[in-house]
Formats: sequence, structure tokens, C-alpha cells
Amino acid sequence: MYKVDIYNKGEYDFQVSSKDYQFTVSPKGKGISPSATFLASLGACIGVYIRKYAEGAKLPLPEFDISVEAEFSRESFVFFKEINVSIDLKGAQLDERRKTAIVNFAKNCPIHNTLKTAPSINCNIK
Repeated sequence: MYKVDIYNKGEYDFQVSSKDYQFTVSPKGKGISPSATFLASLGACIGVYIRKYAEGAKLPLPEFDISVEAEFSRESFVFFKEINVSIDLKGAQLDERRKTAIVNFAKNCPIHNTLKTAPSINCNIK
């Protein structure tokens, strides 16, 4: 099971802890925003799957970049209407078949799958 703890001691700064790592999430500019954290989770998860594919296929892929962009809907129920993921393989010489295979494999990351299935979210007050 995955677990993340979030602590708030006033204002809009939230200290996030997971295992032995901590970082700050804040919509007011003192850390990464909640929305950017969400997009970073998707991009990093896709990156892990790209790395897994490259290692499994023994592809020379020493580095790559991922950029994730999204805009909120303009409706009163605010959500990301569309998320665009751009992958820069830094000049790796791969044919179109291999590039398509990488993208299809990367779409199997748990964060991407979670977004596709819209899981139930339960909120409880202790």
C-alpha cells in the first residue's frame, strides 16, 4: 500500500511526507502547487515506464525529458479537461514502430491507468 501524509500548520503550505522524503506543496508559490504535483506524478510515472521499456528492449536511451501540460476547464466543476504529455528522447535513433511501442508501454503506468478508470475517493474526518 502507498501512503502519503500531509501536514498543515496554518496558511496554505502543506508538508508532504512519503517514506523518508519530504517536500512542500503550496498554491501560493512557496512550493510546488497541488495541480503541478499531480501532473508531475503522471509524468514521472510515464518516465519510469519508458525507462523500463528501454532497459527491457536493451535500447540505448541514456536520457530523455518529459513535459506535462494541462489547463483547467472553464466550468464551475473545475478539473483538467485535457492533459498533454510530450516526450523528448534526446535524439535517440528509433524508428516509428519503436516510438509507438514506447508510448503504448508508457501508457500502462499506474497513474495513467488510475486516471483512465476514475477510482472512487473516500474522505473521512477522524
